[in-house]
Amino acid sequence: MAVKVLVVDDSSFFRRRVSEILEKDAGIEVIDFAVNGQEAVEKASKLRPDVITMDVEMPVLDGISAVKKIMQSNPTPILMFSSLTREGASATLDALDAGAVDFLPKKFEDIARNSEEATRALQTKVKEIGRKRVSRFTRPMTTAKPTTPASTSPKPVSNLRSSSTVAQPDRSFQKAPTETTPQRSFKASGKSYKVVAIGTSTGGPVALQTILTQLPANFPHPILLIQHMPAAFTPAFAQRLNSLCKIKVKEAEQGDKLMPGVAYLAPGGKQMMVESRGGSKTLKVFEDDSPRITYKPCVDVTFASTAKAYSGDVLAIVLTGMGADGRDGARMLKQVGATIWAQDEKTCVVYGMPQAVAAAGLSSESLALQDVALRINKELGIA
Repeated sequence: MAVKVLVVDDSSFFRRRVSEILEKDAGIEVIDFAVNGQEAVEKASKLRPDVITMDVEMPVLDGISAVKKIMQSNPTPILMFSSLTREGASATLDALDAGAVDFLPKKFEDIARNSEEATRALQTKVKEIGRKRVSRFTRPMTTAKPTTPASTSPKPVSNLRSSSTVAQPDRSFQKAPTETTPQRSFKASGKSYKVVAIGTSTGGPVALQTILTQLPANFPHPILLIQHMPAAFTPAFAQRLNSLCKIKVKEAEQGDKLMPGVAYLAPGGKQMMVESRGGSKTLKVFEDDSPRITYKPCVDVTFASTAKAYSGDVLAIVLTGMGADGRDGARMLKQVGATIWAQDEKTCVVYGMPQAVAAAGLSSESLALQDVALRINKELGIA
C-alpha cells in the first residue's frame, strides 16, 4: 500500500517539485496540497494522510502552529522543510518540539551530492516515517536550569515543550516520560565506565532531550553525542539542550578536553573522534571529504575512536534513526569489552539504527526511551 502524503507549502513551485520527486516512487502517493497552515490542519482531518510535509514559514497559520494543531487533533508523522540558517534551525527545533518527527533542508543540494541522491533521501525518509502511525504524546515538562553570575551558558532559544495530551486508540507511538509514566526497576551490572557515547538520527533531538534532562549535575563521566544534523543546526541544538539540562551541553570543538558532567555534541558536517594525549582524552573535530562515509557526523567514526581511546570502559547507546550507522562502531566497542544498549522498536520513530545493532547481536539490552536515563543512572551508581 502506497504511503499517502499531504504536501504543505505556500510556494506553488516547491509544492510541484516535492510532488514530482515523491511520485517517482511507486510506493508514495501525493493525495493533496495545502497552501497554508490552516488549510493543512483542515485537510489533515479530512484526508487522514500517512505523512505530511510542512514548510515552516506560511501565511494565515505558520508551520509550527499547524504542527501543534494537527498533533492535538489528528496526530500524523510530519516532515518539516527548513532553511539552513540560525533562524531556520531554531524554528525547526520548535517544530520538532511541537510534534514533527524529522526535517530536511529546502535546498536539497545541501543534503546530497546530486539530484538522484536528493530524490532518494526524500523518498526514503517519507516512506520510513510513514510506516509508523503516531498518537498524540507528551514530553517531559522541563525548565531551563538556573544560572549564576559565573555561568557562561547562553540563554535558550526556546524550551522544548509540549502540552499534556491524550492518546488516540488507533495509532501508536512512543510516550516520553511523564510523572505518571511507570518505570522499570533496574540492577547495576557492577561494570566500571569512563565515558558514555550516544548515537542517533531521525527522532533523535526529542530522544536526546528526554534522556539528558534526567541526568544529574554530578554526572561522573563525559558524554559523546552523535546526532545526524546539518551544520547550521548543531549550535542551536546544543544551546537549547544546555539551557534545559543539569549537566553542561556544548557543541564539540577541536581540542576539547573531555570532562565529567559535560556532553559534547558532534558538529554537523564534521567528524568527531576521541584521542588520548598523555593522561587525558581530547576531541579531534575535522572536515571529512571521504565519499565512503555517508554521515557527517558519523556514529561509527566516533564509536571506533572511543573504542581505541577507552577500550572496554564505554557505555554506548544507539537510539532511533534510519539506516545502520553505529553498527560497525558498536562491533568494535563490543570486541574490546564495552557495553552496548539499543532503544526498543516500540519507542523509536524509526527502528533502523537500533535494529541493526540488535540484529547483529551487539546490544545487551533493549530499552524503552523513557527508561534509558534511569537505566544509565542506575548502571553508573548515581540513582
